[in-house]
Parts: sequence; structure tokens; C-alpha cells
Amino acid sequence: MPEARLSVGVIGAGRIGRLHAEVLAHRVPGALLAGIVDVAGAAAREVGDRLGVPAGDDPDTLLARADVDAVLICTSTDSHASLIAAAARAGKHVFCEKPIALDLATIDGALAAVAAAGIQLQIGFNRRFDANYRRVRDAVAGGEIGRPEILHLISRDPAPPSLAYVRVSGGLFLDMTIHDFDMARFLLGEEVVEVFAVAANLVDPAIGAAGDVDTAVTTLRFASGALGTIENSRRAAYGYDQRAEVLGSLGAIATANNHPNSAVLSRAGGVHRDPPLHFFLERYAESYRDELAAFVAAVRSGAPVPVSGADGRAPVVLALAAQRSVIEGRPVRADEIGDESNIRSIDTVSGGT
Repeated sequence: MPEARLSVGVIGAGRIGRLHAEVLAHRVPGALLAGIVDVAGAAAREVGDRLGVPAGDDPDTLLARADVDAVLICTSTDSHASLIAAAARAGKHVFCEKPIALDLATIDGALAAVAAAGIQLQIGFNRRFDANYRRVRDAVAGGEIGRPEILHLISRDPAPPSLAYVRVSGGLFLDMTIHDFDMARFLLGEEVVEVFAVAANLVDPAIGAAGDVDTAVTTLRFASGALGTIENSRRAAYGYDQRAEVLGSLGAIATANNHPNSAVLSRAGGVHRDPPLHFFLERYAESYRDELAAFVAAVRSGAPVPVSGADGRAPVVLALAAQRSVIEGRPVRADEIGDESNIRSIDTVSGGT
């Protein structure tokens, strides 16, 4: 007999929740979409009607269902930890979007609930599943470029988010750079021990007025002594810019941007190609599918999930270190960041800093 599919419910019917629901319904053979809920019941019902699954406005109804094996948490960040704990108490395996929370005490509480319940928890760092980044990781892990010495990551959005989003996001380092902190750990396969960040408001002064920055350069020191840089901007007029390079003792490996096609137009006035894919939903479409397929496979087989709760905690430590670095104007060691650290805005940064 064929192995039963994993029955998965989705909590949150916003942009990423809708995407995940559609992927589960149509693109992960081992999964069965069991339903979707959202505090905005109309949004959940629209998705449910389209995909032919039950929908509602109360997460507890989904968690109480005996036929649901696992849930995807795709809600606002401030609800992630409490929903993880509730799902753990209900005995449901969990896939949760990043970050788990904006402070370590809350994260540790959620991870303790997961450990006590003995469920699986995977965090949604989807870029680990992108073919380009995975090839870089394989080259580093396989020794193809020798000993890693310098990592460089570029992450630039096509346009800044809304101010309403900025005010609740936790700030650039916890919202945007957190993906790059995870990539740094993933690509080199080791921990970051020190962070030094400089940041400014060069894109939109309203972002600064909201207590955040929109442009940053962060340097990293890894446990092995290797160095790294992360470059972030909330605006790249030409599209979503996502690149990586690792220099090693025997060579280097780099990734370029993904484009909608490979055509190059050559004329007397210049050589041209179409801009990069517009934003993250387009750029990382396949990685969203692959991360859910990996989660479903791990839960069905009992194998460890590929992106653990500890992997979700570590980038938050680095993001908090980066925030402290900007505020205090100095390098900050990761081990300086403890449970008391909850630095959510960078109110002291001015436009030219």
C-alpha cells in the first residue's frame, strides 16, 4: 500500500500563506492540504474555496483536528512563538516562517515547548533550498575552493516595504538581513563569532522616522577566522539583486542573479538583457516548493528537519548583534547577546550615519 500523505494545515492566508497552501495542494506529492485559517476569515475562505479545503478564522479549530498532522505558521512575527507552542501542545509538527520571534527569551520558550512535545520544527529559511546557493554550499563543503577565506553576500530589494510593515517588522536586520545571516552560516558551514555593522537612511527618510534603517553593510568574522560582508539596500531600481561569492585558498565560486530569460540583445548602442526577476516570490519560487517537500519528507520518515529551531535562533542572535553594533559603533561578539537583548529599533541612526 502507498504511504499515507502528511495532512498539513496552514495558519495565515497572507501572501506567503497563500503561496504555501497552493504549493502543498499541487506541488508536494507527499502532502495533503487539510485546511487554512486566518484571523481575517474572508481571506482564508477565498483560498479555501479556490483549493477545495475547509477554511476559518480560528487557529485552535485547526489544531484540534485529529486528522491534521502538521501546520504551517505563516502569520505575523509577533504570533509565531505562541502558535508554535500551541501546535506543540496539540502534538502537531510545525513549519514556521522566520523569525521565530524578535527576542531570544521568547524564542527559547517556543523551542522548549517543541522539545517537551517531541515534535518536529522547521524554520522557513527557503534560500537554503535554492539551486544556486546549494551549489555554493556543496563547493565549500566538498573542498572545491579550498579553505574559505572571504564571503560576500548582496541582497537588495526592488523597493522598500510599506511603513506599516516597517513599524512591525523588527527592523532591517531582523527582517531582511536575517536571511543573509542564515546564508552566511549555511554557505560556510560554521558559526559567526563577531559582527560589525554600519547603517544609514539613504532610500526613504520616513523609514528612519519609523525607527529603522534602509541601507547597511555588515562585516562578519567566522570561528575559523574567515571574513564576510553583507550588503543590504531596500531599493535597487533594476530589480531584485541576490548574489553570493566565496573566495577560498584554491579558487572562488559565485552566483549571479536569476533573470526571466537568458536572451541577450546586442546592438550598435550596447548589449542588453532583461532585468532580474522582480522580487522574492518570483526569484525563489522553486525553493519554496523544495523547503516544504523537505519538511514533509522529514516528518513522514522521522528524519531531522533540514532547518532546525536552533538554525532559526542563531540568525536572530546575529541580527541583535548587528543592531547593537550600529547603535554603539563597535564590533559586537555573538556571545555578548543574551536573553536580555531585545533591541528592536535603531532610533539613534541619522540619515548620513
